[in-house]
Amino acid sequence: MISLKEKLLKKTATLGVIGLGYVGLPLAVEKAKAGYRTIGFDIQKSKVDMVNAGVNYIGDVVNEDLEEIVKSGRFSATTDFAQVASADCVCICVPTPLDKYKQPDISYVKSSAESIVPYMHKGMLIVLESTTYPGTTEELLKPIFESTGLLCGQDFYLAFSPERVDPGNLQYKTKNTPKVVGGVTANCTEIAATLYESILEAPIHRVSTPAIAEMEKILENTYRNINIGLVNELAILSNKMGINFWEVVEAAKSKPYGFQAFYPGPGLGGHCIPLDPYYLSWKAREYGFHTSMIESSMMINDRMPEYCAERTSKILNRYKKALNGSNILVLGIAYKQDIDDYRESPAIRVIECLEKEGANVSFYDPYIQEYINNGELRKGAPFLTIELINNADLVIITTAHTNVDYSFVQQHAKMIFDTKNVMHDIKERENIELL
Repeated sequence: MISLKEKLLKKTATLGVIGLGYVGLPLAVEKAKAGYRTIGFDIQKSKVDMVNAGVNYIGDVVNEDLEEIVKSGRFSATTDFAQVASADCVCICVPTPLDKYKQPDISYVKSSAESIVPYMHKGMLIVLESTTYPGTTEELLKPIFESTGLLCGQDFYLAFSPERVDPGNLQYKTKNTPKVVGGVTANCTEIAATLYESILEAPIHRVSTPAIAEMEKILENTYRNINIGLVNELAILSNKMGINFWEVVEAAKSKPYGFQAFYPGPGLGGHCIPLDPYYLSWKAREYGFHTSMIESSMMINDRMPEYCAERTSKILNRYKKALNGSNILVLGIAYKQDIDDYRESPAIRVIECLEKEGANVSFYDPYIQEYINNGELRKGAPFLTIELINNADLVIITTAHTNVDYSFVQQHAKMIFDTKNVMHDIKERENIELL
């Protein structure tokens, strides 16, 4: 019988990816491009139909790549999880959100694992890529898979390899971003590493346990959360002191060592940085430990949308305008520049805070024509026109998209609150206020 490692080295293995979102689809595409027969699984029929038609819906996937691998027969998608039976390796790339109490919701991971169980077979590799708390792979997944009677490390292989997708990053994509792999046993680690080495151009970093790989991912994003919390707090203080904090950061960047620049903003967005620290804080309580520094940074970052609304009110007040009844134009719904992803976007929370105080809010985003929040569909302006800008008592820039003409905005806006310092090169600044 041919071993799984041999199949991987010869690229005769069939690979499966559960979850065809921002993480799963790019990973599945790279697997198929590497020469593997790849099957994508998703519960949303609309995504499956688009994939099978060769229609791309993820910014980091090249349209022509998807079209080519679908036409060649190397990649297909399905809602039928029975096809897991034909896969030699399965990667789980499903969401791990927080519930309304800010506690980890791993129901998608659990249901994905349970959907694999009826179709498991000897020699199968299963890798969890979804970001989660340390211990998930061994405490949750391993018992589910061993309920089949198969033994981990002997009959099947199980590992954790955190996704490191950065939507919109022009330099680092799935293919060239280094990968961390931690298996339940040394053999599990080696098999999983062999899989990724056959797909990616980047180096594979092996760690001794899944928990280390799980904690590593939390560290990456908590590091950013804490540093962003620091600069947000200092930005608030600097405003009170009449100091341009953006210039402070630029000055600090001149030091060639010991400093990495982070920037303030209206809050944190995306699926990882705002959420991951909560996973660690939740798990830490099991050990009677409070992550005080992490929780402090989360409190600062979580409050930034509300702070931006307060600053908006103060700016309007200087011009004898009340926030209640004012027309506010928000520029940018995406959580970061030049992408169409609005998951956990602070811009949406800024809008909520403004409307709570009675403001009339409209928005424009070149990448997002509409969004859904709390079940409500919100439509934005189709174009950034003189009339749209003139009608606003205040324009708030919440996303630094590079394809917006900010000089045009400055020329026609009454007042501008720039929370991203995107207008730093504009000379005429009488109507611009920085975060």
